[in-house]
Amino acid sequence: MTKTVFITGASSGIGCATALYFYEQGWNVIATMRNPEKRRTLLHEKGLPDLVHLDVTDSASIQSALDYAVGKYQKIDVLVNNAGYAVYGPFESASPEQVTKQFATNVFGLMEMTRALLPYFRAQHEGLLINVTSMGGRIGFPLYSVYNSSKWAVEGFSEALQYELKSLNIRVKTIEPGVIKTDFYDRSLDRSAGTLAEDPYAAIQQRAQKSLGEGGMTSGSEPALVAKTIYRAATDGSRRLRYPVGTDAKMVNFLRAVLPAPWFFSVLEKFTLG
Repeated sequence: MTKTVFITGASSGIGCATALYFYEQGWNVIATMRNPEKRRTLLHEKGLPDLVHLDVTDSASIQSALDYAVGKYQKIDVLVNNAGYAVYGPFESASPEQVTKQFATNVFGLMEMTRALLPYFRAQHEGLLINVTSMGGRIGFPLYSVYNSSKWAVEGFSEALQYELKSLNIRVKTIEPGVIKTDFYDRSLDRSAGTLAEDPYAAIQQRAQKSLGEGGMTSGSEPALVAKTIYRAATDGSRRLRYPVGTDAKMVNFLRAVLPAPWFFSVLEKFTLG
């Protein structure tokens, strides 16, 4: 029987690449995005049949998309929580609205999506939940304090949730990409508002600009690598929790494991700030 994957945030980047890869492997793909009728994407051009409206901050749209998927295919085998947004810049200059939006999308929206799908997984006595986090979900990077904290929340949520769902035959996995060549850094990266009367953070922002703030589209791994890793996580049959993606993600995890904390922080600061 053909399996079905449900993907959030599929209009571009990792979500788009993942939808295409699963589709090429013969899966039914429910590729969701906020504006499938208004925004022409690669998925439209490739002719994927199920491009569905979904905003993870809108419970009604979540339920509507699930009703569509279950009505058409009867079963959802895998949920890929990929929709994301990032606030970049000093925490002090981030507005309360930016912080709220950060958690509403990356944490509360993901939780709401998960909560809505779990009854279906329980009814069919199996399911796989894959949360796309980041190497910044286990390691903090300069000027990404708001974004990193949201991804750390998802890592903690996923790690704890795996125990709750094990007896129900529902598995939980996280995908932890490093820097990826996508338009995320233009389309979904929000600069902190910078409303301070003075700018005491100018120096650190200047140091980080080339290495961390601007380089996402021209350096890093291809989205296809993440898509293949998500597919492997969906099909390897294991209960493995974490899947780092990219040389940078694997390297910083290794260094954190082997170096004393002060040494690691010093190396990371030098690498990211010069």
